Amino acid sequence: MAWGKKHRCSNNGGLMRLVVVMAVLLSGLWCVSCEREKEKETEKSRRNAYATMMYVGTPRDYEFYVAIRVLLKSLATLDAQADRVVIASLDVPPRWIRALEKEDGAKVVRVENLENPYKHQDNFDKRFKLSLNKLYAWSLVEYDRVVMLDADNLFLHNTDELFQCGQFCAVFINPCVFHTGLFVLQPSMAVFKDMVDELQNGRENPDGADQGFIASYFPELLDKPMFYPPSNGTRLDGTYRLPLGYQMDASYYYLKLRWSIPCGPNSVITFPGAPWLKPWYWWSWPVLPLGIQWHDKRRQTLGYGAEMAVILIQSAIYLGVIAMTRFARPSLSKLCYRRSDKSISLVQNTLKLVALWSILAAYTTPFFIIPHTVHPLLGWPLYLLGVFALCSVAINAFLLPMLPVLMPWLGIVGVLMVMAFPWYSDGVVRALCVFGYAFCAAPFVWASMTRIMTGLHQSLEREAFMPRIGESSPPSWFNKLY
Repeated sequence: MAWGKKHRCSNNGGLMRLVVVMAVLLSGLWCVSCEREKEKETEKSRRNAYATMMYVGTPRDYEFYVAIRVLLKSLATLDAQADRVVIASLDVPPRWIRALEKEDGAKVVRVENLENPYKHQDNFDKRFKLSLNKLYAWSLVEYDRVVMLDADNLFLHNTDELFQCGQFCAVFINPCVFHTGLFVLQPSMAVFKDMVDELQNGRENPDGADQGFIASYFPELLDKPMFYPPSNGTRLDGTYRLPLGYQMDASYYYLKLRWSIPCGPNSVITFPGAPWLKPWYWWSWPVLPLGIQWHDKRRQTLGYGAEMAVILIQSAIYLGVIAMTRFARPSLSKLCYRRSDKSISLVQNTLKLVALWSILAAYTTPFFIIPHTVHPLLGWPLYLLGVFALCSVAINAFLLPMLPVLMPWLGIVGVLMVMAFPWYSDGVVRALCVFGYAFCAAPFVWASMTRIMTGLHQSLEREAFMPRIGESSPPSWFNKLY
């Protein structure tokens, strides 16, 4: 009995061990199967790519470099299941390439610049001289689909469904011509070589840039059906028009101060138009209300560490200038001239011209030396601080009245507040308010200019400002610290 009971317990223990071993084996097999499925999904997703291009040779190379980095990082934050590729010309600085690869996780493809045969056209814009490098997107044959992007795209949502589109798909933000700021393509060396041959053969190109060439290469796209991603995830063949929601022109927003795009997912904002009003410039907001959205995206992804040192240095310099002009008046009051009416007139006119130019320089110089891609909430205060500092030099050097000289400064503060007001019903009301403010402020600015000229004339006529040779010097209290 005891032996039988012991034998049954031994059998039960062995059975339990067998069950445990089988469970572990099945669990391991299931995990391996899951890992393989994940690898397959990853491999499948990596057969697609978001691509953009970078070249140098324009005055705005650094600004576009920053814009491309923000674009790449924003795609990563949206969990885009595709590679991020940068088609970079061979002359792009190596430190930029390292940052794109190491910090932004991009794959960089180095290419030679394509020669632009249209650069001698009458309507050719030199800033598009190397934009035909975009054609290299068709040479990325390791991918099934590529979404080609310009740097001025702002992604609001994930757009991976675009990889289901056909051989070529683009958005018509113009009623008759599609936009090449975002388009889908199927890479093909045959198509790429044919495009290069067409370049050499002089295919007609209305603008001499990538926009005109690609539009002429796919002239029938306007007659193609609209793209709607299949719910089962299958990939389409052929060419399609993309809904406007994939390239929402920022100008549509400025009319109503809200998006009203009836077709498409409202996923991507684009900023075509004037190059100096791109969203990455610090003066883009509040001039253009959407500029702050791009900077918020940069703040969340790339940050502003690269420019902070320059901002702090400039702020310290401006504060030092204000302190110096507050406690030490410049010694222009020691200027002397001979008692000659002709000489007096010449010196006075020269000093008037210098004074006016110094005031103009005070309002313009800070604008150009501030790093162009800082956040507007850093750029505008630094600009106003710089203007105040340099105006204080002119005020003290030429004994000018402070309020008239700073009247344009106050006007700039006012117009920024008017433009930044967030509760306008639409863009028309906002524009009318800005114009109304400018109309009301104009008389004050004119009166301040008149007051500056009067004060400057009185300062030049004052004996204390310009003592004549051979006469007693002005009272010492005039040059004391004030």
